[in-house]
Amino acid sequence: MKLIHRTSLFFALALLLPLAGCLVTPVSESGGTGSVTVTNSNPDAIIAAAQSVFPNYGYTLHNAHAPTSVSFDQASNKVANVMWGSYGNPQTLRVKVQITRIPGTNNYRLAPKVYTVSDAGEAGFESKRPLIGLWNSQFSPIFRQIASQASGAGSY
Repeated sequence: MKLIHRTSLFFALALLLPLAGCLVTPVSESGGTGSVTVTNSNPDAIIAAAQSVFPNYGYTLHNAHAPTSVSFDQASNKVANVMWGSYGNPQTLRVKVQITRIPGTNNYRLAPKVYTVSDAGEAGFESKRPLIGLWNSQFSPIFRQIASQASGAGSY
């Protein structure tokens, strides 16, 4: 009985320790896969840079919620249409750029949130599914370009 109790305790600790690390991670190091830091900038400069960079990769502006986020859409590929869509219902890949100020600085953390969207742009019918992991990492080069353009813009 003691062995079962100790084994259960070991597994509980093994699951909680990584979670505890996530809860104390400073904003300057958070954001997850694909995130970058923009130094000495402001949300307007970041959104303007994102609006100039994303179209180079085939994305169109979906929505801008200044100062916290901006999102872009791109028609999805055939694989995504088969995985998440249905006949005659093509999917849209949507990336939301979350903009978080790093406390005590003029620096901002950009973090991608990626979704596959059915019926994009159709009010009341649009549905989205979050994609995680490698989907976020593909935006690192785009985010680095945004950071390069927006860094040094200064605060408002």
